[in-house]
Amino acid sequence: MRRMVAETRLHPADLILPAFVREGVSEPVPISAMPGVVQHTRDTLRKAAVEAVEAGVSGIMLFGVPEEAKKDAAGTAGTDPDGILQVAIRDVRAEVGDELVVMSDLCLDEYTDHGHCGVLDADGRVDNDATLERYAEMAQVQADAGVHVVGPSGMMDGQVGVIRDALDTIGKEDVAILAYTAKYASAFYGPFREAVGSSLSGDRKTYQQDPANVRESLRELALDLDEGADMVMVKPAGPYLDILAKVADAVDVPVAAYQISGEYAMIEAAAEKGWIDRDAAILESLTGIRRAGAQMILTYWATEVAQRIAGRAG
Repeated sequence: MRRMVAETRLHPADLILPAFVREGVSEPVPISAMPGVVQHTRDTLRKAAVEAVEAGVSGIMLFGVPEEAKKDAAGTAGTDPDGILQVAIRDVRAEVGDELVVMSDLCLDEYTDHGHCGVLDADGRVDNDATLERYAEMAQVQADAGVHVVGPSGMMDGQVGVIRDALDTIGKEDVAILAYTAKYASAFYGPFREAVGSSLSGDRKTYQQDPANVRESLRELALDLDEGADMVMVKPAGPYLDILAKVADAVDVPVAAYQISGEYAMIEAAAEKGWIDRDAAILESLTGIRRAGAQMILTYWATEVAQRIAGRAG
């Protein structure tokens, strides 16, 4: 009876798998703060993509982890056509074609030696306009590599418009933009910093949003849509379901939410201690995100949950 009258249902097609690919490794590297998640080799990334397709997952969001020696102040590895993220995009497209929506993180933090999402000025502050020039280059090389969707996550003012113009200039009008519209300066990003080998010291409060605020997110939403965003995202998901619901109510474009590393780690850690039912907690957390209005959910459990849903339906 509960199943029959349920108002919210999870489907494998709702899910997007975030995946990390690391340059220069021959075996997957476990991420200690995210049990079960690894930095992939190019080969294991291809296998993960195939597994996601077979489970019915809709998309994969790729993050590149370059060799430490290749990091510099401008994050030039991020715009190298042969950089790890661009190579990974080509690998996944070659493996699964259009069976999986291939998405790419468009940000400099993985590639800079200072760990910030943009280039710095003489005073050590992120230079918004100089960073936009780098984002335009990143969008073009990712599009040339074959990505379907770019995900600008750096929260620079004007980033969506600049990226749209850059893509259109090279004839990549069909590459969509998933805007990280409401990205908060969250304490829950901790495990992700390990996952991408971040060099950050300090924080990103000057360009990510204040967890206390709502109106700022709605302003960012209006700006991103005006600049040409095809889809919008709220990140993190769980602590910001109120923001997610407001965004979903306000727009007629697809809305995504990112269940981030800290959300994942908390459930896994509590389950490992025997304090909660792992499988039930995972499904409950995802159902809550879906209920709040997300049409697409980025979650590290995407393939596992898709397989479980398919098995239950069968």
